[in-house]
Amino acid sequence: MQFHPSRAARLHACDSPGRGVFGQALEVDAEQNDPVLERRAKLLKLTALGQRIGYSCFGLAMVLFVVALLTQLPSWLVTSIVVLMVAGSVVLLPAIILSYGAKAADKEDRGEPFSY
Repeated sequence: MQFHPSRAARLHACDSPGRGVFGQALEVDAEQNDPVLERRAKLLKLTALGQRIGYSCFGLAMVLFVVALLTQLPSWLVTSIVVLMVAGSVVLLPAIILSYGAKAADKEDRGEPFSY
């Protein structure tokens, strides 16, 4: 695989602050048709969605916890909190791990040193 400056700039853009979704910066040109980059871009979009869902579950669980404390801890709210925490953990763990792996592969493709 040859080093391509515009590809490196697009892949590097996903690490820059201020990007809404990781996958937004990883659109592959029609002329490249590199299946590895296409799969990596899809993976980063999927992991961004997984992270958004997982963190949303944790945020909603925290809000429900405060509501539960104010309403004398009804059992259905406690059950909802536990379900949200478990669901958030199940979704978020693989999303974070796969995201780090895809970003590390991008850095390696760009020729940057290993930094983890």
